[in-house]
Amino acid sequence: MTEDKTTTARNVLGGQLARCSLRPLTGFYRDGCCNTGDDDPGSHTVCAVMTLEFLEFSRRSGNDLLTPRPEYGFPGLQPGNRWCVCASRWLDAFEIGMAPPVVLEATHERALEVVTLEELKAYAAPGQGSRL
Repeated sequence: MTEDKTTTARNVLGGQLARCSLRPLTGFYRDGCCNTGDDDPGSHTVCAVMTLEFLEFSRRSGNDLLTPRPEYGFPGLQPGNRWCVCASRWLDAFEIGMAPPVVLEATHERALEVVTLEELKAYAAPGQGSRL
């Protein structure tokens, strides 16, 4: 991941990609942003605000984000945490009414290869810009 890629990444609204979370540190590249590249096959591009419903859905789907994994430096997520999730996992949750809120300014434009802007906007998190 280069500095240039971070500063030139765009969000789904066409602006510069905002940070998703530093605590916990998120992103495929663990840079706090939902940056992506060819080495990110899951497209971890949607900055979502975790809900217990989504975390349980994700665990049932084979991706346990609740359980701490200290050996990987992963603290486990709690409701209210922001996390870069795979666009396809977010869409799966959307299709069954369990999608978590989305921080549009921190959601990478490549998420639009999987979900529509209208779908994301329908789940836009209130007060998106202030919490890291």
